[in-house]
Amino acid sequence: MIVKNFISSVLIFSVCTNIMAGCGKDNADTNTSDNQKPAAPTSDLYVENTDGYRQFRIPAVVLSQKGTLLAFAEGRKFSGSDTGDIDLVLKRSTDGGKTWSKMQIIWDDNGNTCGNPSPVVDPATGRIHLLMTWNDGDDTIGEINQGTSKDTRRVYHTFSDDDGISWSDPEEITSQVKHEDWGWYATGPCHGMVVSSGKYKGRILIPCDCIEVGPGRQQYSFVIWSDDNGQSWQFGGTVKGGNECTVAETSDGRLILNMRNSGTFRTIAYSEDGGETWSESSPNRDLIDPVCQGSMLNTSVDGKHVLYFSNSASSTRDHMTVKKSPDDGANWDNWSSLIYEGKSAYSDIVSLNDDELFILYENGTANSYQKISFKTLKK
Repeated sequence: MIVKNFISSVLIFSVCTNIMAGCGKDNADTNTSDNQKPAAPTSDLYVENTDGYRQFRIPAVVLSQKGTLLAFAEGRKFSGSDTGDIDLVLKRSTDGGKTWSKMQIIWDDNGNTCGNPSPVVDPATGRIHLLMTWNDGDDTIGEINQGTSKDTRRVYHTFSDDDGISWSDPEEITSQVKHEDWGWYATGPCHGMVVSSGKYKGRILIPCDCIEVGPGRQQYSFVIWSDDNGQSWQFGGTVKGGNECTVAETSDGRLILNMRNSGTFRTIAYSEDGGETWSESSPNRDLIDPVCQGSMLNTSVDGKHVLYFSNSASSTRDHMTVKKSPDDGANWDNWSSLIYEGKSAYSDIVSLNDDELFILYENGTANSYQKISFKTLKK
């Protein structure tokens, strides 16, 4: 089926969200380290009931080659629902987050759901790629997975060559990256990555997940990739039981996939062939999780390869925390920074410079995510 009236007069993009329901258990278990670093100053970037939107959710962030921060979010018009009238919005900062542009609407498809932003910067060209998903605004997640929806979940790609000021017409790539028996599908939602060395150097990777259609359906985590600078896309092996995930590169050139699942801890899998196949996943008990999204990043600190990971580090959606692994994800939490103690959920992190990380995260009080805020913190 063809998406009707897909491109409106103003190009606009979207950010979808959550796939699975479930906020975890009732009693918090923060599992944070004894030597937590103090939280850095914070700022609120997207606030509910502003700019014509009931709620903003699903943050994603990248740093362009020109040093511009691009902070994406999902603008939910009338409610906090994961489906319905959802637009993808963007704010830009050219000074490390000190000041921000007015909000841009990147994708608005006349009441349909445009979502799950997964941006990545191609170091070979400087082009900013954005992968995202779409579904009919009248279709619910349950209907899509039952096979009773009017349409299905679709995958799109756009890009910017002018530092995020303007974006190409979206191109549907569903047939390249999705099986016909998959229902719900999510790109990200968090940044993608580009392999830096070895046989797969230059491969653009986007973390994804899907749920099968019909009774007894399984869920999977995987990556899609492009070996031609975003001209075409494909996907490889899946990890059974995984949900929203995040991908990074290890010190020896492997890939590590860090996954949300239905358990108490994050699960981890590795790939030695650029994402074409994955090892069997296993829980990492350093990474407690409330069945929620998280974000992982590989970078260098004092010449040493390290991984950082952000999530609500508890059995409930609170205690937004950034953790560090010096050994390719085997162990975490020898370094930890508590970002926000209260209610929090989705987040994304990026290396701002040699000394600082930047985190964009949902937070609020009681049963609502009122804001998407940001902080910078020392590595």
